Amino acid sequence: MQWIHWALLSAIFAATTAILSKIGVAKVDSNTATAIRTAVVLAVSTAIVIATQGVAAFRSIPQSAWLPLTASGVATGLSWLCYFRALKLGPASKVAPVDKLSVVFVVIFAAVFLQEAVTTRTMLGIGLITAGVILLAK
Repeated sequence: MQWIHWALLSAIFAATTAILSKIGVAKVDSNTATAIRTAVVLAVSTAIVIATQGVAAFRSIPQSAWLPLTASGVATGLSWLCYFRALKLGPASKVAPVDKLSVVFVVIFAAVFLQEAVTTRTMLGIGLITAGVILLAK
């Protein structure tokens, strides 16, 4: 279950990101803030790939991976632009929970596009997440 450790770290870093982003976007246009964040993410992730796998890692990407990875990058950019605008306009304690509705959408999209199973337990979980978001966002 190594994935759970990485997922928990992701959640911790995402929470830290929300707080730091709210502080940073207070005196900066939200699109400019997103551009700065994106440039830093690009630099850090590129440095990690080069340090751990070398430049050859980029050349070994299969052709079939380019389109979904590129589309994912576009979706990420749009998500970040919307997130930073929401942080600029609203409280982080309300914006972040609404952003986490992405979990609900992932379950739905995974069922539709990846044919992942949606069990009663899964439905209950996404129902609780949705209810929690509604409670936190009001």
